[in-house]
Amino acid sequence: MTRIIVTGIAGKMGSRIADLLRQTPGMQLTGATEAPGSFAVETMLPEGHLIVDDLSKTIERGDVIIDFTSPGSTIRNAAMAVEHKKAMVVGTTGFSADERSRLNALLAKIPSVFSPNMSIGVNVLLKIVAQTARLLGADYDIEVLDIHHRQKKDSPSGTAIALAEAAAKAMDRDLAKVGNYHRHGEIGPRPAQEIGVQTLRAGDVVGTHTVYFGGMGETLELTHRATNRDNFARGAILAAGWVKDKPAGIYTMTDVLNLK
Repeated sequence: MTRIIVTGIAGKMGSRIADLLRQTPGMQLTGATEAPGSFAVETMLPEGHLIVDDLSKTIERGDVIIDFTSPGSTIRNAAMAVEHKKAMVVGTTGFSADERSRLNALLAKIPSVFSPNMSIGVNVLLKIVAQTARLLGADYDIEVLDIHHRQKKDSPSGTAIALAEAAAKAMDRDLAKVGNYHRHGEIGPRPAQEIGVQTLRAGDVVGTHTVYFGGMGETLELTHRATNRDNFARGAILAAGWVKDKPAGIYTMTDVLNLK
């Protein structure tokens, strides 16, 4: 039995992970947290555990922490996981370069899975994008379109960045140098090695990502559409079961799904 603590359990992802955990053989929800001041703090889970406002109050109940919260909260929770030698699955996005560096330093000390998207389909798409970029070569322009609901806080999404990074790496390009996230006004001709990442935010779109490979006379489009959050939740639960007894280090869903 794998004992799971879900942080941010009242959020869109946290609540769905909890629901699906209850339906997953071999998994047990043994603790949960929410932000201080949340309506959910001090309420009781069906399993008989109180939702608390600090991971330290419940961390010894679990084997693996699943965290879809915010960058600051995730870093604090990772530090707590290191202190108590607990495994961790992180799906939080929106980290700055400094925050990501700090998080990586912590996650490297424990068994951890860190992925911007836990969906099986998206992780297959990442592999296909890299293969497609190599097969088509430099004559095809690469663009990534990221569409999410109006409440999403970070832009572009972690998934969009991962897709752009997969294409850039396959083409031996540095995304930090060739990525273009803003176009307005007289921008001139498109640089040959540029990888565009554009963002739309509207309504209740769960998440749609399309990678365009534009050549002369044709365009190839690779699209993933999430119709609900269950695919992300199931991926996170799968990762939690997989990482529990692994050696310390940072793994990705590519490792979990054996896509390398």
